[in-house]
Amino acid sequence: MAKYLLLKHYRGAPASVNDVPMDQWTPEEISAHVRYMNEFAARLEETGEFVDSQALAAEGSFVRYDGEGRPPVTDGPFAETKDLIAGWMVIDVDSYERAVELAGELSAAPGKGGEPIHEWLELRPFLGAHPTVTECTLK
Repeated sequence: MAKYLLLKHYRGAPASVNDVPMDQWTPEEISAHVRYMNEFAARLEETGEFVDSQALAAEGSFVRYDGEGRPPVTDGPFAETKDLIAGWMVIDVDSYERAVELAGELSAAPGKGGEPIHEWLELRPFLGAHPTVTECTLK
C-alpha cells in the first residue's frame, strides 16, 4: 500500500469546470458538497483506503526562522493572489492508478447548482523512506 495526499485548493490550481466560489453557494449546496465528501470518505473507510482528512480555514501565514534570538518572520495573512489549501485527504491505496481514480471521483463533488465541480486536486505521494544522498538526483 502507498499513501497519497489529495490537496484541495482555494486558488492556485487551474479553474474547475463549475468555478463558482463557495461563498456564493446556498447553504443547501454547501451541505450537499460536504455530504459528498463525507460519503466518499466513509466508502474508503470500508475498503481500508481512508487515512484522514480535514478542511482548512482560508486564514494562515507563512512562517520562517530568522536567526538566533530573533522572532520568526511571517508573511500573512495571505494576499488574495497566494495559493491556499482548502483541505486535504490522505489515502492508502495499492497503486498510483487507484490514487488517480479516487482523485478523479473526489473531483466530481457537487458545487453551485448541484453540478459536479470537476475541480483539480493535487495528488502527492508520501515518501516511503528518506532517500540517501546516493539515491537523490542533485541538480
